[in-house]
Amino acid sequence: MSAPLIVLVAGETSGDNLGARLIHALRERLPGARFAGIAGPRMIAEGCEAWEHIDSLSVMGLIEIIPHLPRLLRIRRELIDRVLRDPPAVYVGVDAKEFNLRLAPRLKEAGIPVVQYVSPQVWAWRQGRVKTIGKAVDLVLCLLPFEKPFYDAHQVKAEFVGHPLADQIPMHLDAASARRALGLDEASTYIALLPGSRGGEVSRLGPDFAQTVRWMRECRPDIRFIAAMASGKVRDVFEEALSRAGVLDLVRVFDGRAQEVMAASDAILLASGTATLEATLVKRPMVVAYRLSWFTSFLLKHLKLFKAPFFAQPNLLAGRQIVPEYFNSEVRADVLGPALIDQLERADRAELVQTFTRIHETLRRDASASAADAIVHLVKANNGQ
Repeated sequence: MSAPLIVLVAGETSGDNLGARLIHALRERLPGARFAGIAGPRMIAEGCEAWEHIDSLSVMGLIEIIPHLPRLLRIRRELIDRVLRDPPAVYVGVDAKEFNLRLAPRLKEAGIPVVQYVSPQVWAWRQGRVKTIGKAVDLVLCLLPFEKPFYDAHQVKAEFVGHPLADQIPMHLDAASARRALGLDEASTYIALLPGSRGGEVSRLGPDFAQTVRWMRECRPDIRFIAAMASGKVRDVFEEALSRAGVLDLVRVFDGRAQEVMAASDAILLASGTATLEATLVKRPMVVAYRLSWFTSFLLKHLKLFKAPFFAQPNLLAGRQIVPEYFNSEVRADVLGPALIDQLERADRAELVQTFTRIHETLRRDASASAADAIVHLVKANNGQ
């Protein structure tokens, strides 16, 4: 335990954020620890040696992954070989569920403790996977409160650690302060646009978000638009969509700064995913969009793989629909535009903020520290300490 190697594998921006905070908390508990794996810029900044960049795993969807399979299989094979040659004290899959859980059994069989940090949405679809997960990993670290009871019911070891975003984001964020920080007019009405963190996701949602700007401009010319981009790559994709719709000059685009962009807004149009939780914690009304390929959607619908009543995190956490969510064919300007206007004008805004606040309080549990404690306990138990 004097200088343990900890391997972490993340696959997208949100996982990079989680991984970076976890590395920081682990280093406080294990000062001599070394970190390596598949990492993004934030994990690298915390001292993680990047064997591959997270962009190499940033693929979503059941069918969309097919063209990338040869590359992903090569990365998985090389990662397994490397980890087995120099076994770490623990392997931590930071989200990237499909990738991590497919290689986890090989590592666990070799005696390497395996942790999955961020539960797959096994409670929502393909629930039979829970047995496979239980055999593949030693511990699941859950970010959402309803996940641990699900695992408990299936005798899979899991801990609810809370969500790091709930620790990071203040309970109240002032819109006027955010607007000043971004150089925006404090008196205007703003819609924030967050079409996703992956290139494929933005290419699917970007055109409809751009057309929604066009629709709203004709209906409410007083509204202004701001957008937050996760990377230069997705900014290029989104700006191309805005340009094709003829509204590029209507949207002020920021690199990063998603939290400030959300806080500066009166309502948010965004892709389903971690950003919806961030919008919940920032406590702004939102409209959530989700688009997959037609074949993936067909499989989810006709094979009845999806079991949850909602896909937007605020609705899941509230246990009821508190914000509108739209899927595939519903994601179009004549649906999203009116829904955004409804969010701007909703009479129960104060009640909505109270619901968001209760969610925030539930999730605020010093998550990175709790996750690090659980991992260190597992490592020590594996070493007989």
